[in-house]
Amino acid sequence: MILPSYYEYCCRVKTISGYKALEQIPAMLESMHVKKPMIITDKGVVGAGLIGIVKKAMGAKVKIGVTYDSVPVDSEYKVVNEAAEIYRKKGCDSLIAVGGGSAIDTAKGVNILVSLGGNNLLNYAGAHNIKQKLNPFIIIPTTSGTGSEMTNAAVIANHDKNIKMLFASYFLLPDIGILDPRMTKTLPPFLTALTGMDALTHACEAYFCLGKNPVSDSHAYLAIKGISENLLHAVKNPGDMKARLAMANAATMAGAAFSNSTCGMVHGLGHSVGGVCRVPHGNCMAIFLPYGLEYNLHKCADIIGEILFPLAGPEVYNSTPKKERPERVIELVRKMNQDLHDATGGRHPRFLKEILDRNGAQQVPKSALPAIAKTTIGDGTLVYNPEELTYDDAMLVLEHAWEGTPLNRKKIKKGRKKVKW
Repeated sequence: MILPSYYEYCCRVKTISGYKALEQIPAMLESMHVKKPMIITDKGVVGAGLIGIVKKAMGAKVKIGVTYDSVPVDSEYKVVNEAAEIYRKKGCDSLIAVGGGSAIDTAKGVNILVSLGGNNLLNYAGAHNIKQKLNPFIIIPTTSGTGSEMTNAAVIANHDKNIKMLFASYFLLPDIGILDPRMTKTLPPFLTALTGMDALTHACEAYFCLGKNPVSDSHAYLAIKGISENLLHAVKNPGDMKARLAMANAATMAGAAFSNSTCGMVHGLGHSVGGVCRVPHGNCMAIFLPYGLEYNLHKCADIIGEILFPLAGPEVYNSTPKKERPERVIELVRKMNQDLHDATGGRHPRFLKEILDRNGAQQVPKSALPAIAKTTIGDGTLVYNPEELTYDDAMLVLEHAWEGTPLNRKKIKKGRKKVKW
């Protein structure tokens, strides 16, 4: 085990997990001395009946100030500005985010504005620009993927510039995260798959990137185990509440891990594809994870090899020679993507050219790869990637990920940066 000489770890979110976790909301609101929360969600969550479940669980004790359900697939700063204005007009005093990463990040953005003032979220972009506690905030995830209920960051799009902006501060953490399997029971198989691979990427990058530490490792390790054991089963058996709860817990642990250890090039590439081509984040994570593992092999093969134990179990780990374990990890991640592709009738993409828009056209044309590579080089996640990523290397990875071919590691210029954990 690599032990850093210094590290910091913070996870101040109260987690309530279980089959009746939603029923604890009234007591939690009362403990925070708030009476008029705003619910932030999207029309898909409303259409699935999940807001009705939340309101029924809260009962007559809680008066909802307003429900804002116009969150788009990708959080956008103009939506945040609009929701914040509604919050003020309705006299709300707290926030409840119900949804996936987009709804949660939107709520984080709204909380910045309604707590600190102003009408333009762009004024707070970047790290450490939020310097005080925000208004009371509860997150109820409806996917088992983003782990946003445990993260100190929000990623919100600026479609005017085709970029995704990062907001980072410990004050973005919610007061409470509520994990209830009723919230993911209706999630379609293809969304269960892509959000689950998002969580697996969080855990894997947390484990091998430069900010790793013993506490984040423990969360990442158990998250990988939980996802490996339950994701495919949850895709094939959507009504299995035990698998759903296990995935919710795994995604939360992965969120806590990467929120402290940070992530690397997989997220950098994913942010850029999302910004340039408006692709859902989970699809990008599933596609780029095996390439991120391949690209970093020569810098941290032993650490990547350790992932085999939670990913495949003790028998496979012990029967695999040490030098073969890293390659076996990559092989199993690709197999997981293939299994999810098969289980979802081909809706889970394995490589970039398989991502289609609603009209059946390629959402990531090959002509977009240079713009994606250029955007990637400016992404802050690359700071913690074990190996430096240049524009040429980003293009190399993108070209292989577009075709779905294994990475040609002989073309990677090795040894540019000394690894320090």
